Amino acid sequence: MRALDTREQTTEGSAFEVFKVFLVRGLTSFGGPVAHLGYYHEAFVKRRGWLSDAAYADLIALCQFLPGPASSQVGMAIGLMRAGYLGMLAAFVGFTLPSALLMYAFAEAFGFLSPLIGSGWIAGLKAAAVAVVAFALLGMARNLTPDLRRLVIAAGAAALVLVAHTPWTQLAAILIGAVLGLWLVPNEAVEAREAEAAADTKVGRRLGVAAFGVFIVLLLIAFTLRGTPTGLGLAAHFYHAGALVFGGGHVVLPLLETEVVSSGLVSRDAFLAGYGAAQALPGPLFAFSAYLGSLAQTPLAGALGGLVALLAIFLPGALLVIAALPFWRELQHAPNARKALAGVNAAVVGILAAALYDPVFKAGVDSLDSTAIAASAFLALAGLRVPAWGVVIVAAGVGAVIL
Repeated sequence: MRALDTREQTTEGSAFEVFKVFLVRGLTSFGGPVAHLGYYHEAFVKRRGWLSDAAYADLIALCQFLPGPASSQVGMAIGLMRAGYLGMLAAFVGFTLPSALLMYAFAEAFGFLSPLIGSGWIAGLKAAAVAVVAFALLGMARNLTPDLRRLVIAAGAAALVLVAHTPWTQLAAILIGAVLGLWLVPNEAVEAREAEAAADTKVGRRLGVAAFGVFIVLLLIAFTLRGTPTGLGLAAHFYHAGALVFGGGHVVLPLLETEVVSSGLVSRDAFLAGYGAAQALPGPLFAFSAYLGSLAQTPLAGALGGLVALLAIFLPGALLVIAALPFWRELQHAPNARKALAGVNAAVVGILAAALYDPVFKAGVDSLDSTAIAASAFLALAGLRVPAWGVVIVAAGVGAVIL
């Protein structure tokens, strides 16, 4: 096992420690959910050693199974395992607060700020995201696809995701990866990694079941209250969207449009303006809900409406993380489950590879200048060991000048 002399110790931390680290991620994690996973990998696996590559991939696989914002759920799970439930809350607040505040500010003055959406510094950020995701993907692939069989699983998952563009494709790729893992992954491969992948989830079975029960009850209530012109109706719209979206990120936008535009809560022009601004901001795209909630035609419009919408869209994902973690950990110790999970991890590598191409690479590299920025950023990460946030800041500055 590699020495951890350049990492922080993997002992239990405090909620404030978690908040500080996630606040930096919330301020600097541009590029969408796939890029967020790259930033997490650099911060929590490579730099601090809070969890191993295998445990990190397990969390990604779990959150891909669950509805909700996958990258935020991974972050909340990391916070929970590091510092308990306060750590989970700290991770959510730290990662989400910057983008939520910026989206609320944009709701107050989006007409004045909209010309900034096409600026060169945003193109620089997108190019930096290509480098961050590619660097993280190489590290994960080295650990999680060490043989030809798992490379085949990863390649198949990537092909499936690139060919079939539906919200269910990623889930199907993971399920297929699990089946292929049972068939293709040898026992000795998972036995060697079992101790490394184990992690204390700090969640008991009873609490997990209770969290799932709360999730179901609130979903039924949301179905009942959607459409009512009240604060509870606003919360119901956003809880419904957060509970039913798989994959998170951009996948939630069609659901949100149905919930708030079709229902008349927000105009189409305001919706599209906010969506454009959300592409330029760090942190989770689900923070778009703070903008929509503040503009919604309900008694809670303004800051309170934005807060209600923000909490409502993230709540189902948080409940499902708590519900799934204790059972996920138990499955990790069953030999067949470990083989299936090894296949899932390989599929996750393939899914991330597909996402690196579309949308990260396609959106971030569209000219010789952006190609040069992305390549330079990758060399800075891989060769000079420049931290991801530093690469992001420099790439934004360079983009502002040349793009």
